Amino acid sequence: MYRMIALAALLMFPPASFGQQQSLASTMDVYVFPGAGQEATQQSQDEKACYDWAVTNSGNDPFDLAKQEQADQQQSQQEMANAQQPIAGSGVRSGVRGAAAGAIIGEIADDDAGKGAAYGAAAGAVAGRRRARKSNAQAQEQAAQNAESRQEATAEELVNFKKAFSVCLEAKEYMVKY
Repeated sequence: MYRMIALAALLMFPPASFGQQQSLASTMDVYVFPGAGQEATQQSQDEKACYDWAVTNSGNDPFDLAKQEQADQQQSQQEMANAQQPIAGSGVRSGVRGAAAGAIIGEIADDDAGKGAAYGAAAGAVAGRRRARKSNAQAQEQAAQNAESRQEATAEELVNFKKAFSVCLEAKEYMVKY
């Protein structure tokens, strides 16, 4: 019975939550092993120094990249939402143009200008809505491509940072994998 309670406590509160602090490297999914037997405090100091060096030399800060990625995702969601909005009045404007053209054609053909205007208005409204849908689809596709490009760029910048961070730690006799 006691073992069951202890196991449940470990599952609910893993050892890291009992006061163990996560290292700087582990927050970035970089695994560091002290190859020369460095103490935890020394490793923490070395990770901080290498972090600063990597930021300077790669031009990227992973925590800033994370914030930027979050802002980019919000922007992408806004672009997608904007692309889904119907273009106000697109069917109406095209309907008015179609009505005018239909009335002229009806007059020229010695037919009823009113009927021609009605047919032209309907055809114009349908065409206008079709163009608006096509435009919205293109805008959504463009927004998705922009989001993908930003994500790829952020991922590449993070990899470059991790390379610089790893090189620095390896020079200080740590084994590093990411």
